[in-house]
Amino acid sequence: MNTPASSTVPTLPLSALATLVLVSLVSVAVLRLSGVSPVQQADAATQAARQLRFEDRADGGIAVRDAATGALLDTVAPGTNGFLRSAMRGLVRERKRQGLGPEQPFELLGRADGRLTLVDPGTGRRIDLESFGPSNAAAFARLLPPPPTGDRHDADR
Repeated sequence: MNTPASSTVPTLPLSALATLVLVSLVSVAVLRLSGVSPVQQADAATQAARQLRFEDRADGGIAVRDAATGALLDTVAPGTNGFLRSAMRGLVRERKRQGLGPEQPFELLGRADGRLTLVDPGTGRRIDLESFGPSNAAAFARLLPPPPTGDRHDADR
């Protein structure tokens, strides 16, 4: 018994269409779950900034220095502060991939809206630290310079 020609559906175009729909759905799901948003918020004004150098120590720790003054800001003990270590490891890996060395310091920016951004001016990469939660952002926030202390009475004069 023959089936009418109008009721047969070509399988190749139908399979291609199903594959296209599936790939689209998976792509959207990956983007949504990774936190990437099609709407990019404009950066708030920078309220505090510091250029930083991260130096590996012989004991496995990391010395964090103010790049302008050379002052030691913090020492990260060996095996601690995994978020800071992994963030810096990723930025340094990108520098090496692009053939850049440690000459140019990293920039830590504290924004007016409370967000923190770690920027590598050499590669153009940036990490919006608040995206990783308050405790991880706090690991970098303590490296910012203290807010200026002004005497209110002097401002009134």
